[in-house]
Amino acid sequence: MSKDLSEDALLGGRVKLLQPRDGFRAALDPVLLAAFVPARPGDSVLELGCGTGAAFLCLAARVPRLGILAVDRDPALVDIAQRNAGLNLLPAEIRAADARDLRDLPPLHHAFANPPYWAGGTPSPFADRRQAAHEDAPLMDWVRAMARPLRHKGTLSLVLPAARFAEAAAALREAGCGAVRLLPLWPRAGTPAKRILIQARRGGAGPDEVLPGLVLHEADGRYTAAAEAVLREAAALT
Repeated sequence: MSKDLSEDALLGGRVKLLQPRDGFRAALDPVLLAAFVPARPGDSVLELGCGTGAAFLCLAARVPRLGILAVDRDPALVDIAQRNAGLNLLPAEIRAADARDLRDLPPLHHAFANPPYWAGGTPSPFADRRQAAHEDAPLMDWVRAMARPLRHKGTLSLVLPAARFAEAAAALREAGCGAVRLLPLWPRAGTPAKRILIQARRGGAGPDEVLPGLVLHEADGRYTAAAEAVLREAAALT
């Protein structure tokens, strides 16, 4: 293993993850995103902006026999993601490509992404962290690319800052996805949500829902039992 990479573990050791020691490193978001995808064994899934693979690896640890297509535009991260798939004995197709260039994909059951958060702000000095956090393609472009290959009633799931929920809901509807579901992620009980999980179905026509959210930490900083179930025990958030 390269001295520039560390080997870490997610989901209580169920997932092994090589990732850069410096620059962008997986935190809570990909684990929570994976828990929110309502995949079933045998489904086909697409992750855009997969980075080193944390989200699709966590999803596969919970749901067996998935057909996985993961895409990132950074060839170096794609190489690490491929190594991580091998490290976890997981068959997956991982491509180096820009999400906006994806065409002619097979019909898929689910698509998910942890897209760049902010259009402004001070960029990180690390290229991969800068690419992960500061968007140079609108969120609408990400949503269109994810929605295009979805089957009817296939799901599209995102993890985003709470401040962008209205933008995300509008983008989902414009891309032909409805029955929007919003799940707030509260740092502690009684505090505003900083992150959200948002999901819609291709061609969905049912009512929108605000789901019971997840409180991540107790007052003393420990994870709540509900958060531990997701982050350590691979429980679903569906």
